[in-house]
Amino acid sequence: MKNSTRFFEPVLLPQKNRLRLRFFVILPLLLIGFYVAAQNGVTNKTDEEYLLEENILYRTAQEAEKDDYVAERCRLDVYYPAGKKDFTTVVWFHGGGITGGNKFIPEKLKEQGIAVVAVNYRLSPKVKNPVYIEDAAAAVAWTFNNIEKYGGDAAKIAVSGHSAGGYLTSMVGLDKKWLAEFGIDANKIAMLVPFSGHTITHFTIRKENGIEGSQPVVDEFAPLYHVRPDAPPLILITGDRELEMLGRYEENAYMWRMMKVAGHKQTKLYEMDSFNHGRMASPALEILLNEIKTLSK
Repeated sequence: MKNSTRFFEPVLLPQKNRLRLRFFVILPLLLIGFYVAAQNGVTNKTDEEYLLEENILYRTAQEAEKDDYVAERCRLDVYYPAGKKDFTTVVWFHGGGITGGNKFIPEKLKEQGIAVVAVNYRLSPKVKNPVYIEDAAAAVAWTFNNIEKYGGDAAKIAVSGHSAGGYLTSMVGLDKKWLAEFGIDANKIAMLVPFSGHTITHFTIRKENGIEGSQPVVDEFAPLYHVRPDAPPLILITGDRELEMLGRYEENAYMWRMMKVAGHKQTKLYEMDSFNHGRMASPALEILLNEIKTLSK
């Protein structure tokens, strides 16, 4: 049984940089705020027109001609505000354990004055590690090379994703070699915001190598292996430690600690009380939106 005293902890613990959301406390305040905003005509939504371009190939045409699976899966959608300039872009990787899932534009990211690049990538067991990491890097590189054509600012690209997508976010942003293959410096990413992502080596990679999911591994395919002081700002978000997938909060807490030890000054850790691995994505999107506001200043 969860210790009820946890509900009386502060919402923000700055001395540990660990922000804990207490919805039972803040929900009434939020409802009052929404009511006041509605009365004054204030809304988070914009009146801009948004366009969607779908199934854009982010690998080369030559690769797609040689491999039907590249042609099928190496596609992305671009959702963006028409007529706006220099907007922030979120590259979004879906979850699914690197064995399933499909690209989508999260509803909470729509009509927020930003662009969203939703990415499909090749999946195991049809491909093996590190193909899906390479695909993730190729999609981020495509965004850097093309978002200004849509009006976006290449200096305002945040990378995010849930679960397996969070793992890919961290790998592409922390291990610089993946983006370097495409001539992109990973430090140009404006922000990394993984949702409930592995920070040890992903369980699908372990499975591909005959390692049980309960056996933790930290090797070159673990974001933890690549902690460094000069990385982009890193916002780690997980569900409730008692409801998350085995050890996922603790992995991210250790990642937060080791980034601090390495000298990184812009790592935060959020734990979403009362939300499990799947349900944490919805409130985490609110945190993502709040964090990327800094990119527009």
